Amino acid sequence: MVGSVESEFFRMLNRLVEPSIRAGWASPRFVPGGLIVLETVGRRSGRRSRLPLAAIRLDGHVVVSTFRGARSQWVKNLAANRQAHYWLRGRRRPARALVLSPHHRRAAVSELPAAVRWLMHVLLPYTYAGWAFAVLAPERPTAVRRGRGPASRGARRSARHPRT
Repeated sequence: MVGSVESEFFRMLNRLVEPSIRAGWASPRFVPGGLIVLETVGRRSGRRSRLPLAAIRLDGHVVVSTFRGARSQWVKNLAANRQAHYWLRGRRRPARALVLSPHHRRAAVSELPAAVRWLMHVLLPYTYAGWAFAVLAPERPTAVRRGRGPASRGARRSARHPRT
């Protein structure tokens, strides 16, 4: 019964504040801490879900956490699918997540900047108390090249001036 009351409380709270945070309200700007909206894909349903989370920006990465640990669906979703998006300052950004929780202690932190590795090391003991953390490493969106480069220029030129 307590779990359902807790879940319903957070569901209602998220519905109220998520649109404002997604639009950029309370985003980390001049100070490293603030709020973001994390967008994950459900590991079973395949549906996208968005939820506001407290976050810290550090060396180009975003660190989010929850004291709910194993009860948090976003932690389970990120552990199953590391691809995610987050909303920061009103913009949607692609990311690859690294989950640190009681059930997910990945060792692939070597690819992270030194400051983020240090923070993960400091946070590790909190996972034994049930906390969960995720580092969102920014990814560059893949751009579709349209009409750029010598091959496409030549194709456009030949379409305008066919050889006879």
